[in-house]
Amino acid sequence: MKILVTGGAGFIGSNLVDACLQEGHQVYVVDNFSTGRRENLPADVPVYPFNIQDPKMDDLFRQEKFEAVFHEAAQMDVRRSVQDPIFDAQNNILGTINLLQCCAKYHVGKVIFASSGGAIYGEQVQFPATESHPLAPYSPYGITKLAGEKYLFFYALNYGLQYVALRYANVYGPRQNPRGEAGVVAIFTRMLIDGEQPTINGDGEQTRDFVFVKDVVAANLKALKYGKNGMFNIGTGKESTIKQVFHLLVDLVGAEAAEKYGPAMSGEQFRSLIDPTLAAKELGWQPTTDLQQGLRETVDFFRLQNG
Repeated sequence: MKILVTGGAGFIGSNLVDACLQEGHQVYVVDNFSTGRRENLPADVPVYPFNIQDPKMDDLFRQEKFEAVFHEAAQMDVRRSVQDPIFDAQNNILGTINLLQCCAKYHVGKVIFASSGGAIYGEQVQFPATESHPLAPYSPYGITKLAGEKYLFFYALNYGLQYVALRYANVYGPRQNPRGEAGVVAIFTRMLIDGEQPTINGDGEQTRDFVFVKDVVAANLKALKYGKNGMFNIGTGKESTIKQVFHLLVDLVGAEAAEKYGPAMSGEQFRSLIDPTLAAKELGWQPTTDLQQGLRETVDFFRLQNG
């Protein structure tokens, strides 16, 4: 199958590219390298270094006739979305519309969209949240992901575009950007390995559903084969506090860092936990990597990166 991965040089995207290649697909990548890295990709993968808002997208779709698209490209920093909601909307809403226009115009078979199982629900009223949980995002980032799902529905209704929206929990693992503002596991890991002192935002009791990147990639491949449209939570159904993750990483790294706290960040939820039961039933997907194992693989990756 001829596949395009937007954001394919980034954290989740590059892991997805590797998996698609292993399954024998022909893979192309669009990435503007705002956070992605060329070295994350095999040298022979065609890469188009522009933004998904770019008019060049139309030429690319016309020339290549893609059969499926994994849409991973996004502005994914919740804090930046609060500080600059216009930038956030330009990337995550206008960019997605431009992509879906191309998909509809050139008859792409299916779009798999990276949505958010944390930000899209806002402060939850039920734990864990199922897909029917009220949608009340607290941040512009969450709003743009909800908008992306609504646009998918529009294009399916009006153009017959098939789609699956995967509402990711907090994804972590190898290749996550350790120097950005998103991705607490990568940030803490890099700092601990470098002998620096991480800062825990808020009181550290906020919880997240941490899901390993290899499990997320497996969910995407299941979604590619799914014969209907749908939206699915992709998480573990287990929650961990930020403080717990900090101490697990301290132990795995062998660091001597103590707890250090800073102010809570605007737009971030206090508690996030999603229910992956529907994905198990419909996609045949379940996470297979527990937190301890996933954190160990992440620490090993960053140690290797540090030489």
